[in-house]
Amino acid sequence: MKTSNDLEIIESCMGCKVVRKGFFCGFSPPVLRSFDAVSHHTVMSAGSMLFVEGQTPRGVFMLCSGTVKLSTTSKEGKVLILKQSEAGEILGLSAVISGTNYEMSAETVGPCQLDFIGRKDFMAVLQQDSEAGMQAALWLSREFQGAYRDIHDLVLARSSSGKLARLLLSCAPPGILPSTERPLRPAMTHEEMAQRIGSSRETVTRLLTILKKKRLIRSDGSTLVIRDRSGLQALAV
Repeated sequence: MKTSNDLEIIESCMGCKVVRKGFFCGFSPPVLRSFDAVSHHTVMSAGSMLFVEGQTPRGVFMLCSGTVKLSTTSKEGKVLILKQSEAGEILGLSAVISGTNYEMSAETVGPCQLDFIGRKDFMAVLQQDSEAGMQAALWLSREFQGAYRDIHDLVLARSSSGKLARLLLSCAPPGILPSTERPLRPAMTHEEMAQRIGSSRETVTRLLTILKKKRLIRSDGSTLVIRDRSGLQALAV
């Protein structure tokens, strides 16, 4: 079944034919049935807020399809995009387990299908099944390691151009030859790029112009394409 946005609807985790490296996808059938029994399937349009930084945790969201932007905001109102979550990821896990407020905001980038599980039901499954508890611990560990790498790159990068180069490389499809031109995924506006590297939109626009002049990237309509992957990698060091 598909929506008007061509979004493939997954009616049940048990009947899902899509295999992903995600939180739910690797569970044994009994655990998957336990989660499926307490989850609420929903489809959200672009720009929908799943939760807001500082909000009391209501539960977790399993992202079945689509992309969700995770961000935090300073007291001065400056937005920093922490990451873009893809299908297979679970959102709000650390806040739900710790019982503390959501530490970031989550907003859908495009149409998304999600499974929502309330905190009480989610914690009950974790407490009843060691497999679910172990998977939650492993997922939190990966989240911590990913956050550490992102902070390391953001804080220790020598320049804004180095940060931008790292961001562009992170959005390029993996496993391609250095000489192969490939469009970036997901597509981002200059403002979103600035929010990802802790800079301003004007700075990002200026740096992209420089990268184009150096023939490291090019524009294909509204899409950026990496022309020289090795050159960007040298800049990102």
